[in-house]
Amino acid sequence: MARRPRVLYVTDLAYEARGRRYCDEDIFLTSRLRSAFDLALCHPRDAAALMDDFDGVVVRNSGPVIGYPEAYEAFRARAVERGTTVYSPLDGRGDMAGKQYLLDLTDAGFPVIPTVDRAADLHRLPAAEEYVAKPKLGADSIGLRFVGPDELTGLPYEDGLLVQPRIRFRYEVSFYFVDDTMQYALYAPDPERRWELRPYEPTDADREFARRFVEWNTVRHGIQRVDACRTPEGDLLLVELEDLNPYLSLDLVDETTRDTFVAAMTESVRAALADSR
Repeated sequence: MARRPRVLYVTDLAYEARGRRYCDEDIFLTSRLRSAFDLALCHPRDAAALMDDFDGVVVRNSGPVIGYPEAYEAFRARAVERGTTVYSPLDGRGDMAGKQYLLDLTDAGFPVIPTVDRAADLHRLPAAEEYVAKPKLGADSIGLRFVGPDELTGLPYEDGLLVQPRIRFRYEVSFYFVDDTMQYALYAPDPERRWELRPYEPTDADREFARRFVEWNTVRHGIQRVDACRTPEGDLLLVELEDLNPYLSLDLVDETTRDTFVAAMTESVRAALADSR
């Protein structure tokens, strides 16, 4: 009988985010993934020390890595040195590598909220009553603040700051992918209540919008969440491309959708492990 793959599942079961219990999602996922893998859970601070005993590492709801930067860098260095399969892979071009992608996508003409990181490029931003300033290595709105037009030139861009116009959008919507396949979409009808999500039926144009960013990211096997906002004119603009440890809000979708997601994730992890052999 063939040995089952051994997977180290990285999560912080004690992490809290605006009243949401991320741990419930990981308890559910691990309960289902155990049917396919020999699985153990660990805190992100312990991953580098434990990973050598496993065939691969799945990084899930482990919290913003800015909370443990040294441990995360040690984990990344160890995984690269050992050639360890990490899911999602460490070469993602989205939030996996900070928010540089917002600048890259702006330069490439993608439908993204225009973003700059130096005073010399402020002319590239559209006029707005208010602007958003946030750190390039930020997460979960940590360090985010709103500034007026007269404050833009004096911001500390040398500290790794990004600036965007504040978009008065109609709603935010998230598209959830396993590999290159969209699994479901959720949206927040009230812009002031970002995490009060409801099921959303994407149009063909919505699907094409989200797929462009997934294809740009070139992640072969992994989970991605494409966050966008709907402008008053009806267009979608990218807010975030989360490919490190996106929260999936699986408790808000129906049982059939959850089952389909788990099946897709299971096969995706299997494929990632197989590719590394």
